[in-house]
Amino acid sequence: MKYVSFNIRYDCGHDGINNFVNRKDMILRTIAEEKPDIIGFQEILPHVAQWLTSSLKDYTVAGCGRGEKLDGEQVSLAWKKDAFSLMEFRTFWLSPTPFVPGSRYPDQSDCPRTVSSALLEEKSSGRVFRVLNTHLDHVGSQARVQAVKQILSGLETEPFFPDAPVILAGDFNAEPDSPEIQMLNQAPGFVCLSANVGETFHGYGLVEAKMIDYIYLRGNATCSACGKWHLCEEGVFLSDHDPVWAEISFA
Repeated sequence: MKYVSFNIRYDCGHDGINNFVNRKDMILRTIAEEKPDIIGFQEILPHVAQWLTSSLKDYTVAGCGRGEKLDGEQVSLAWKKDAFSLMEFRTFWLSPTPFVPGSRYPDQSDCPRTVSSALLEEKSSGRVFRVLNTHLDHVGSQARVQAVKQILSGLETEPFFPDAPVILAGDFNAEPDSPEIQMLNQAPGFVCLSANVGETFHGYGLVEAKMIDYIYLRGNATCSACGKWHLCEEGVFLSDHDPVWAEISFA
C-alpha cells in the first residue's frame, strides 16, 4: 500500500507561474502515474475539495473546513474505493475543546488546526488500520507541542480498534530537531518513515528548503520504501512542498 502526504498549496492566486490553475494537470497526472492507495492532503480550500472529488473518480475524498462553520481550509483524506472500506471517519480540532469547530490553543496563530482520522479496512485482507492526517500550526511551537501531546493521548485512549496500526502524517511545520518532532520520535512504537527523504518544503525554489513533512507508523506493519515527488516542468512545480510517500505492508 502506498501512502502519500501532499501539501497541495492553497489556491491563493499570488504564486505567479505556480498558481494552482497551472499545477492542476500535473497534480492529476502524477497521481494517475504513481497510483497511491491513500493520500493525505493539506491546504485544501472548498472549491479544491470539490475539484478533487470530481477529478479523483477512483477515490473517496473526505474532510471538512477548519472554521467555526466548517468553512475554510481542510485536511482531506482520499482512499481508493475498491481497496478499502470505511469503518469510521471523524474530524477533531487541535485545541482544549477538540469537538468544538473553529477552536484552537491560545498560543497559536489565528488559524484553527484539525486532524482527519479514518479507520479503514483493507478489502483484500480484512486488515484494519487508522490514518491520521494533520497540518500543525505554522507560528506557535508550543501549540505544536500541545497538538502532538493531544494526538498521542487520543490514540492511547482510542476505544475502537485501539491496537490497529496507525499512520500519522502531514505537514508538521517543524524541523527534525524541534521539540515536537523529538516528542514523536520518542513516542512508544512510532517510527518516522520519512526520516531520510531530505528537505520537503522549498517554496517553489525561492526559499531555503527544509524538512517539515512527515510520515510516522506505529503497529504491526513495515515500510519497504519511502521517498518524495520532486517535480518541476518548465518552471512549474507540483507544489511548494514535495509530497512524501511510503510503501507500507501490514503483518
